[in-house]
Amino acid sequence: MNHRFQIAFVLIAALVSASTLAMAKEGEDNVPPKGFQALFNGQNLNGWHGMGHFDPRKLKAMTDEQRKAKRDADLKDVAKHWTVEDGELVNDGHGVYLTTDKAYGDMEFMIDYKTVAKADSGIYLRSNPQVQIWDYTKEGGKWGIGADKGSGGLWNNSKGAKGKDPLVLADKPFGEWNRFRVRQVGALTSVWLNGKLVVDNATMENFWDRKRPWFANGPIQLQPHGGEIRWRNIFIREIPADEANEHLTKLSGKGFDAVFNGKDFAGWKGPIANYDVKDGALVCKPGKGGTIYTEREYTDFAARIEFKLPPGGNNGLAIRYPGEGDTAYVGMCELQVLDSEHPKYARLDKRQYHGSAYGMSPAHRGFLRPTGEWNHQTVTVKGATIQVDLNGYTILKTDLSKVTEFMGKRPHPGKDRASGHFGFAGHSDPVQFRNVFIKDLGKGAE
Repeated sequence: MNHRFQIAFVLIAALVSASTLAMAKEGEDNVPPKGFQALFNGQNLNGWHGMGHFDPRKLKAMTDEQRKAKRDADLKDVAKHWTVEDGELVNDGHGVYLTTDKAYGDMEFMIDYKTVAKADSGIYLRSNPQVQIWDYTKEGGKWGIGADKGSGGLWNNSKGAKGKDPLVLADKPFGEWNRFRVRQVGALTSVWLNGKLVVDNATMENFWDRKRPWFANGPIQLQPHGGEIRWRNIFIREIPADEANEHLTKLSGKGFDAVFNGKDFAGWKGPIANYDVKDGALVCKPGKGGTIYTEREYTDFAARIEFKLPPGGNNGLAIRYPGEGDTAYVGMCELQVLDSEHPKYARLDKRQYHGSAYGMSPAHRGFLRPTGEWNHQTVTVKGATIQVDLNGYTILKTDLSKVTEFMGKRPHPGKDRASGHFGFAGHSDPVQFRNVFIKDLGKGAE
């Protein structure tokens, strides 16, 4: 054979061999599928530490020294109860929970588990209990609290709440491996068990404080609870903002009409000379402002938008605006659009932060995406009530007819308006808006 051809043949054979090896690895245990990262390497506990059922707010309040002391003690407990055998994480049914070193927000997560009769376990997400795992048979002794429905439910949700009970029984018999796939965007959680959908975009409640939305990020924890459990193939894919926004848009349903065409100000009124349209987004000019608004008026409606804040950015959503005056007072309200965590806003009244009905009802903080990323928000206005959903979290749910205390004791005479325009209340910063849609919820609307 020609020497040049011999070299070419060897190179081709090597490439084929490497390709075959890559294909083989794809199906091996603890080798992540494309786009995912392995959280468990099949050999040791790198990337993990120990922590039991512990309020993350208390952990945050600790000093660095206290947190280190706690972690050191928990690691000693891990050494007693957790081992790695043949590429599997094994727990004897006792001890602290194995906990990822890294905190996660929006993500897609996969994990295999195998447990024994009468076992009870679960997966904590962002330090919050839990995706339930347990003995689904009558002999397990927990049919009275829902075990007959199987694993995969968000068991710590309130009684009767969506997601608490799995939609179908999908557990495999003891001795066989089960596979979870979990997707989380904001607080909205979907769970598949062995390929069957058992939780469909249910809100995971905040176990530690049910009056507040669930945490925006936190570690994943594997809970032991009385019986041996084995884990493998632990993979994660962090979901980027644009993908999360697309998902939230799909969940918002049909019936929304575009009120901004991404090209010009057709259908809008007010000081439009103070705004630009750039790359399909409506932008307030730096140093300019004023309230621009839809030509059409609405009674009850849902508005779906995406917005991006510059550092320290400030704007607002005009709700039932009469067409002139300060919408925060003469309109039903101004819903704040604000870079709430910027240092210059550290001492605002709580009714001034993002999502709040300005001066009247405070929104929950901590759910904006990092400055410079697009946020997804839906505002639902029905009668005197307003609900604001930001990036998959409900941050405001208020009835303005019941508000009697106002910031600075300044009254809001427009808060009881039954109709008006929707708009943007610029405050000199180049805040961007795109994908602006409204669904008419008033009488006679289809």
